Amino acid sequence: MKSFAFQANCLDDTERLGAALARLVPDGTTVALCGTLGAGKTRLVQAIVACSGVAREDVVSPTFVLCQEYHGTRVVYHLDAYRLQDEDEFLQLGPEEYFESEGLTLIEWADRVVDCLPRSRLEIQIEIIGETCREFRISGLGDGPWKEVVAALQKQLATA
Repeated sequence: MKSFAFQANCLDDTERLGAALARLVPDGTTVALCGTLGAGKTRLVQAIVACSGVAREDVVSPTFVLCQEYHGTRVVYHLDAYRLQDEDEFLQLGPEEYFESEGLTLIEWADRVVDCLPRSRLEIQIEIIGETCREFRISGLGDGPWKEVVAALQKQLATA
């Protein structure tokens, strides 16, 4: 299985998902985050980065600076494509450098620059299903350890 859906009924569930992703997603992975405004993309990034040894309050949306870099137990690059005019503007940021690094690259609004993303990536679609409820559809695309990563995520989240 290279995909599954996880329902977060509260913010604590989103934190659990972020912690599981921080533990199980290998360095060098690009994670494409897609969802509407207020879906929880930044909240999920905060959970992942906090479990990577960075203070949660230091994690802010890079909407205006386009990229934040965090150094904890791993390097995390946090990009945001919301304000970009087009894919050419995204390419001017030099994303290949992030994609080819050993760090974890998290991209909010990734659906705006999908043709610029690596073929092999983890994609998380977030849908608002209630005031505090979200559905996270997690899929591994292209070559990579996605079958194992997705299965481990599903197992870990089912037992927690």
